[in-house]
Amino acid sequence: MKDRAPAPGTTNSELRGVTPPESATPATRTQPSTAAGSAGVKDTARQPAGQCVDGGSGSAYGDVEALAVELLGRAEQDRELMRLAQADPAPLRRHRLAQCHRDNAEALAAIVARHGWPHADLVGSPASTAAVMILLHSPDLGFRLRCRDLIARATADGHTPAIHFAYVADQCAVDLGQPQYYGTRISPRTLRPYPIRHPQSVDERRSDVGLGPLQEQLQALRITG
Repeated sequence: MKDRAPAPGTTNSELRGVTPPESATPATRTQPSTAAGSAGVKDTARQPAGQCVDGGSGSAYGDVEALAVELLGRAEQDRELMRLAQADPAPLRRHRLAQCHRDNAEALAAIVARHGWPHADLVGSPASTAAVMILLHSPDLGFRLRCRDLIARATADGHTPAIHFAYVADQCAVDLGQPQYYGTRISPRTLRPYPIRHPQSVDERRSDVGLGPLQEQLQALRITG
């Protein structure tokens, strides 16, 4: 019997239409991609480079569309600041990126406290994927663990794709010093995955959540890296 991560609970048929992950960033993990403006959610204005989205005290967390727009905007600005920091890793740019990660995590925590996990059925698939990206960059492991459990339940209930759970579960496992389940966390030095629980059956688990074979992911990383 193949080993499984805790309660992913979604079949392949429920994963149709899920946006595939991007190839890896140099930050040790592949990441789910987002598509701002799709699935009926209005795009948000791009913030000036070097500044993070600030929802402010007037953020309309009670408005589902406003939630989606804020999540998409924050994820987009995260990507822009990461691109700038990778092109020129000056201390100021690295500081701005770290501050953006902290600010985004605080905003996501406020959303989760009021609404629970912002799953696809609540905010749409692109915004829910943006929330996963924000979570993966949160410096607070305790918060990521709590959200991992919320995502597991949302996945089991069919509200969010299992691929979201895979990324978060793997990151939490690696950060806890434990083997990952799906092989989504990759060492930036070796371009090899961090230790995997029962690696002989990893491709079966990956298939269960909508990921392709691990070797295909590693080959893509070597080509783009």
